[in-house]
Amino acid sequence: MKILIVDDSRMIRMMVSNIMVSLGFEAVEGMDGTTAFEIVSRDFESIDLILLDWNMPDMTGLEFLTKLKSVDAYKDIPVLMVTTEGEQTNMIKAMRVGAIGYLLKPFSQEQLSSKVLECLGIATDIEEL
Repeated sequence: MKILIVDDSRMIRMMVSNIMVSLGFEAVEGMDGTTAFEIVSRDFESIDLILLDWNMPDMTGLEFLTKLKSVDAYKDIPVLMVTTEGEQTNMIKAMRVGAIGYLLKPFSQEQLSSKVLECLGIATDIEEL
């Protein structure tokens, strides 16, 4: 399974990527919404989940999510918001636009792993692995 990690922080992308690889997934990284949309455009059929930051330059996570969900070919790709943006109104906005989950930074490896597995419908109990 392939996970697209979209975050402007290189350190966060590397950390999340390492966690995804440890779970047996292929990790692909995008440093902003524009780059991520290019990745989706050429590889949408193999992306199983997008982990998306909110606060990024050029295109925010919400703008990316809105653009993604407006394209019929991409609208079924699940998106998990992984962000410091914890304001409840913004969480609601993201869910209304089409995010399937929301995880606040900072998070533990176990929290991220559990949330990703839940979003993919694989397992919700990290102990099962």
